[in-house]
Amino acid sequence: MPSENDAPQWWKGHDAENLRYYASNVPCQAACPVGTNAGGYVALVAQGRYREAWSLARAPNPFSSVCGRVCAHPCEAACRRGAIDAPIHIRALKRVVNERFGVESGIAFEEIAAVAERPREKAAKPGRVAIVGAGPAGLACAHDLVLMGHHATVFDAAKVAGGMMRMGIPAYRLPRDLLDREIEFIQWLGVELRLGTPIGGEVTFAQLMREFDAVFVAPGCRRGKALKIPGVELQGVLTAIDLLVHVNLGLPIEIGRRVVVVGGGNVAYDAARSSRRFGGTSSPDEEAHNLAVDAAVVAARVLKREVTMVSLESRTEMPADPTEIAEGAEEGVTLFNRRGPKEIVGEGGRVTALRTLDVARVFDENGRFAPILTPGSEKDIPCDTVVLAVGQIADLGFLGDGHGLATTPQNLIQVDPATLATSRPGVYAGGDVAFGPRIVISAVADGRKAARSIDTFLTGRGDAPPRYRLQVFPTFGYDHPFARGDYERIPRAQLPAIPVERRTPAAEVERVLDDAEARAEGSRCLHCWVNTVFDSVGMNGSECIQCGGCVDVCPEQCIDLVSLRRLSSDGVLRLPDGSPFELSGQPGAALIKDETACIRCGLCARRCPVGLITMQALYREDQAPLMRLAETSL
Repeated sequence: MPSENDAPQWWKGHDAENLRYYASNVPCQAACPVGTNAGGYVALVAQGRYREAWSLARAPNPFSSVCGRVCAHPCEAACRRGAIDAPIHIRALKRVVNERFGVESGIAFEEIAAVAERPREKAAKPGRVAIVGAGPAGLACAHDLVLMGHHATVFDAAKVAGGMMRMGIPAYRLPRDLLDREIEFIQWLGVELRLGTPIGGEVTFAQLMREFDAVFVAPGCRRGKALKIPGVELQGVLTAIDLLVHVNLGLPIEIGRRVVVVGGGNVAYDAARSSRRFGGTSSPDEEAHNLAVDAAVVAARVLKREVTMVSLESRTEMPADPTEIAEGAEEGVTLFNRRGPKEIVGEGGRVTALRTLDVARVFDENGRFAPILTPGSEKDIPCDTVVLAVGQIADLGFLGDGHGLATTPQNLIQVDPATLATSRPGVYAGGDVAFGPRIVISAVADGRKAARSIDTFLTGRGDAPPRYRLQVFPTFGYDHPFARGDYERIPRAQLPAIPVERRTPAAEVERVLDDAEARAEGSRCLHCWVNTVFDSVGMNGSECIQCGGCVDVCPEQCIDLVSLRRLSSDGVLRLPDGSPFELSGQPGAALIKDETACIRCGLCARRCPVGLITMQALYREDQAPLMRLAETSL
């Protein structure tokens, strides 16, 4: 394989237009809020290079191990492989590498620090930054600030750190010892945690403004949203947030024998599945409390707890992860789709049933959420507990009077989305309190963005443009990455899970893929960072002869050879940048390629008789050595 010093195979590419094109052409990385090189670590897993894969996965993500378990994986939704059969199990492969080298592996913190991405060099004059909220946004911000040399102090009203990662995500999805280790590493870096310290009490927001050089506000949205229907005041009505916080922190709460959860998202499933596991007690000293004894089957057979979910959406429209839906069904959660709540029925001040209506539609003709219920279609679901999982809201009371921060009509803190700066200089905000409920990785991205902005505020420095390298692969013959095996026919792995009868409240349901499963799943990657480049050079004799061979050989029919006359919409031929293009004599032809359909097989490059087509990969300069390994056979 060519080395970076072998001209002309390696050359530096910094043209802004080219970089935008390449970035948009790697959908998994573009979809990741922190820009994780997902394809890179997936390809390294396929090679069995787990340490190198872990270093790519961990570098931009202070909660890489957490995300290996609970990330909503927007990268998978964007994965181009999904257009062929099914997306790569990117999140599951992140867990594979973290099991071996992440915090859960017992690796020394020094080794983690060695691969953690440094946003910038240490500041010559460190600042003191207060962070409100010890959730993913606040802790990620603190993580990056200390790496840049600043002093970060995190305040949280709870006595434990982690925010909704701890209080909202059940232990059967996110082991608590793993979360503890992630936070311990951040403390090891030098972050100070002041837990059990609510802002607005002994420590006020105004005091933070006086005593610190900058403030990052990220307390999350820790209040559940209620519905405006009759009966919400009855005893036995809970929000999903209240339920999950009490259950996950081991606080007393009473859950009835027949539970109805209203909602169709992941939080609704967390509430429903936690209810199935819950022993049902209002005393913290009883053995059945703290989700520690009863498996789902035991709850169903012995405690006779019935859990029903009511979702406005159809099964295919539900926002919940398909794995959550399937595992909920395995654990005995009954699901009613296309039903909406009309009122909560009660007797003697207590819940006795949820009255529902059929749903005529959920979304309007423009795809906006605008549900319409069908009058006269009432159906009652008998129950003694109703859990509302219909959203979360922020509580800004901790800011106090005269805080000077502009807010939105949704009672969120208004920020500049590019910098997360608020209307008050030196104050930044991110995560749920600025954007509404967000997934973990989006909150982490906010924390990292805020850390850079705060560093700029304190020091005046910024970022140099990232540097990239392009690698041109040899494409004649069959000894190159795109001709090894029939990888487009490898089926998606089935994620392993423990049997239902073993699903105790603290038992992690999903199991990690073994070595053979992981490598096979990694080999399904299409290497979207590799691009088919059409570039003729007259003096090299690589001008297109319009033979159509590339069109004929393409298995996905994503290449077409058309007359330039057909490309003109206004009578003028134009280059990609919009400038006019004129040809003397005959107008010629153009090769058009649909990047969304390309599987990077390289057949067109091998077929071209004049060497016009090459396969080229774009690597960020600091990641180039690892990416070259990903393309090298063992």
